Formats: sequence, structure tokens, C-alpha cells
Amino acid sequence: MIPFIGFAGFSDSGKTTLISRLVKHYQNQGIRVGVIKHDAHGHYKEAAGSDSSQYIHAGASAAVVVSPESYIVYRREPHTLEQMVEKLQSEALDLILVEGFKQGKHDQIALFRSEEQANIINQLPREPVAIVAPMELTGCCPDFVPRFAPDDIASIAEFILLHIKFNAREDGC
Repeated sequence: MIPFIGFAGFSDSGKTTLISRLVKHYQNQGIRVGVIKHDAHGHYKEAAGSDSSQYIHAGASAAVVVSPESYIVYRREPHTLEQMVEKLQSEALDLILVEGFKQGKHDQIALFRSEEQANIINQLPREPVAIVAPMELTGCCPDFVPRFAPDDIASIAEFILLHIKFNAREDGC
């Protein structure tokens, strides 16, 4: 199974920025990364006025856009995080980074930029495996959870790989 780790935080906590920077970091190391984003409120929309958005708006059960370099598939069918990870198993990925799915039981890294956002730690179903937050918010972090500054991409990336490697050993993989 492709290992995956989640990033949980409130809106504007830096999840997308961090994941994008991690993807680029891993890409530079030759590590193939997939990303799954949770759209809990159904806000994602295809570009307004595009052909694909018109098909989706008309009620198509699936819409596929194919270009010379890639393809995009939109389907009207609910899936859990675990089902989406399973669908990606045929891809040649080394790692999957998950944005959102706060209530999932998978390992998660909590992100926050303010004391108010630090409440994410209490809203997760289990303790985060790490925290990414500005250093001045030390008082908001449990002492025993590894903590990283948002710009310390190399250390966060290394932590994730070590965490996944350690868990693979525990699982007997």
C-alpha cells in the first residue's frame, strides 16, 4: 500500500502552501507524490464557463478532459479517503499527501498560524504526529509532539519519510 499522511488545519492555516512546497521538494529528490484534497463543503468548481463545467452543471455523471500531457476526471460518486488511496494503488507513487479529512483516523500533521487555529489539535480524533506552526506559538503545542516551523520544508519532509518508514516496520511491511 502506498503510504499516506494527512495535513489538518482550519481554512488559511497554510495546508495547500505547505503541501505544494513538499511536493516540489520530494520531486527534486525523485520521490513521486500524489495528493488527495478533501472538499468537505463541495466548494470545488471547474473553471466557470469551461466545457467541462458545463457538462458537470448539466448533470453528467462523469466528465473527462484529456490534453497532451494529462487528463482530469470528474465523477459524481462519493468516496472515502481509504477508497481514494486504494484507487491510487496502481499509480507508481512513493507517497500520498492528504489535505483535510480532519476526522480521519490516519496519521495527521496539524497546522496553525494563530492561537485560535491551534484548537485544531483538540478537534482531531487522535493526537497529531507533528505540528507545523510559527515558533512564537510554542505555548499552544504539546511538549511531546514534534514541531516544525512552516518554512522548514527539508525537516518536515525528512520527518514524514522517517515516520512512514518507522510505521512500515511496525506494520511488518
